[in-house]
Amino acid sequence: MGPVITFENVSKVYPLYHHITGSIKNFFFHLPKSVQSIKNSKYEALHDISFSVSRGEALGIVGRNGAGKSTILGLIAGVLRPTKGKITINGRISPLLELGAGFHFDLTGRENIVLNGILLGLSRKDVLKRMDEIIAFSELDDFIDQPIRVYSSGMVARLGFSVVAHLDPEILLIDEILSVGDAEFQSKCMDKMMAFKNNGVTIVFVSHSAYSIKQICNRVIWFEDHTIKMQGDVDSILQEYSIRVSQ
Repeated sequence: MGPVITFENVSKVYPLYHHITGSIKNFFFHLPKSVQSIKNSKYEALHDISFSVSRGEALGIVGRNGAGKSTILGLIAGVLRPTKGKITINGRISPLLELGAGFHFDLTGRENIVLNGILLGLSRKDVLKRMDEIIAFSELDDFIDQPIRVYSSGMVARLGFSVVAHLDPEILLIDEILSVGDAEFQSKCMDKMMAFKNNGVTIVFVSHSAYSIKQICNRVIWFEDHTIKMQGDVDSILQEYSIRVSQ
């Protein structure tokens, strides 16, 4: 059985936009040079990345801020397209990236569960079937029929996590979201992630928490300077990474 995620020599480049320096007259007087300068202003978020993820594997991704970790998740999710290279995905993606991003703040929590569930690939019937479980998991029973504009950001994140946690994911993308709510709710989130892992769900987990990665993952890729620095077993990679970040 082949991998469910494959990156082959993938690069991602973003254009950089600058205000025109000097006068407009000078810009147009040197127009070819000015246009070429704008075209050459680019930021390479990822450079020539190749890796694969096997079905049922839990892959951790570590690296300093700006190393390209979130770009990797965006490319897997399909919200970004590579500038160069090829990405192959064999499975349904369920992202736990920006919790509550698909919510409408004038709708109630209950209505947003339906909206978000449908956006994430469930039918309305399936969402309604799981409604009570989702509400119970979120612990927002007292607020569920209020518009979420009255929710705190933590409550919105709880509701967003609860919706995704009751999907049937094949490939689960997680970006630093296991700090939702209080310690008890965080423990529930971790238990849910472990249940997904034990049920053979493929997981790609970006985190700065070595503790969380050790709990969930069985392999780690370390990104540095927009490319892969090292990859391998969890303990050895995290040990090398912790030495680097402490320097």
